[in-house]
Amino acid sequence: MSSYLKCVALIFFAACSNQKILPVLQTNYDEPHRPQIHFSPKEAWMNDPNGMVYYNNTYHLFYQFYPDSTVWGPMHWGHATSKDLVYWEHHPVALYPDSLGYIFSGSVVVDSANTSRFGKDGKIPLVAIFTHHDMKGEKSGSMTFQTQSIAYSLDDGETWTKYSGNPVLRNPGIKDFRDPKVSWYKAGKRWIMTLATKDRISFYSSPDLKSWSKQSEFGATVGAHGGVWECPDLFPLQYEGKEVWVLLVSINPGGPNGGSATQYFTGEFDGTAFTPFATDTRWIDYGSDNYAGVTWSNTGDRKLFLGWMSNWQYASLVPTQKWRSAMTVPRELGLQKIGDKYMVTATSVKELDVLVKQETILENIDATSFDLTNKTGKMQGPVKLKIAGDKLESFTITLDNERGEKLIAGYDASTNNYFVDRSNSGKINFEKEFAKKHTAPRLSAKQNFEIIFIIDNASIEIFADGGLSVMTDIFFPTRLYTNIQIQSPEHLLIKTVQYNKLKGIWR
Repeated sequence: MSSYLKCVALIFFAACSNQKILPVLQTNYDEPHRPQIHFSPKEAWMNDPNGMVYYNNTYHLFYQFYPDSTVWGPMHWGHATSKDLVYWEHHPVALYPDSLGYIFSGSVVVDSANTSRFGKDGKIPLVAIFTHHDMKGEKSGSMTFQTQSIAYSLDDGETWTKYSGNPVLRNPGIKDFRDPKVSWYKAGKRWIMTLATKDRISFYSSPDLKSWSKQSEFGATVGAHGGVWECPDLFPLQYEGKEVWVLLVSINPGGPNGGSATQYFTGEFDGTAFTPFATDTRWIDYGSDNYAGVTWSNTGDRKLFLGWMSNWQYASLVPTQKWRSAMTVPRELGLQKIGDKYMVTATSVKELDVLVKQETILENIDATSFDLTNKTGKMQGPVKLKIAGDKLESFTITLDNERGEKLIAGYDASTNNYFVDRSNSGKINFEKEFAKKHTAPRLSAKQNFEIIFIIDNASIEIFADGGLSVMTDIFFPTRLYTNIQIQSPEHLLIKTVQYNKLKGIWR
């Protein structure tokens, strides 16, 4: 349909402008495979979370969005907000493609000191820093088609004005030059940009978010390098009074179970360079479906993380109809020290507890063969399951339906691995590598255990040993799973089973 005809069709609702007018979508969020406790777009394509910032008691989530299709296309920034990280409100598209290119990933900061001079009449500006991707330049063979630009908002993120001086950081000749994550470095009184530059991370600094100077590089010879580095994030965490810096780096392909994944490093940062404590490869999530995750800015001592719950290996092929993909549940990041290594932990945020509508607690369960459904009733929506005991032995948790489709998760003592097996989980033929068993090492040396499973209509998230071992996998049964069984060949004794039925977030 031509732009003229679109305007005619919508004339009763709005006047035509230089921005796309999106149709109003009527949805009950009850389509097949629609997540009930995870953020997903009303319609169309979504990938990386972007620009996440907490401001005026509101969590902002921007995200890579193509409103015209359920496959990737010219990137916009979609926008949603939440007061509690649980219930989300959709907003109009925040940033549109323009003459400089598509709007790729980036971040948003609160410029409290008005270093950018965008603030007016006492209004504090929110400043978005993002990658402009010039598709024409890419197709022509140019190496400088990605540049960094900024925009600002004076109305709490509802509307944005692009800076007339864009781009603020030009490309020196690197094909992959993108995904700026910016934060304020208090000790140096300047902004730090963490930028993905092909096979490494480059650090830049700025006094005003407009002029940037390169400081250092990291990573060309360390970590996983099975694919291009993307979507970095740099931030400090505290461990028993010690400041430890964490650098997240997403990589595609090259994940531990194939396709996309996010690795991390711990170390020191002096405002100029990042120095790792160790260079072994570690993953923030070992499952196949947590990619491009970054943290919210301006959240004080809490570091809150969100990832794209999909994988570039099959993201455009998954069997959803009106929309494609969702986000993970928000997670709180922390540290544990194992030997001389600082390990990043991830646990679901406590705010999700408001969704509990019914709780069943069972004690001293012999898991040789235990049908949990007989005790709790059939699954009728999302659930949170927590099991704990004094000694971890091999076990499986099987989710299944009346069609014999099943998802199996658990722990294998012979390999000391947690796992998720989706080889018979339902719709699996849309991509040849989808139907596999994925594994994650158990990193804790303790005998006792606590494992949390968050299960939605089409996803499972596992948080084991205080968030040391995390797995996220999506699946697509033709009918919702209704039964849960626990089995163990080793006579596993579960001291406590906590089973919570959860309310959906769409209201």
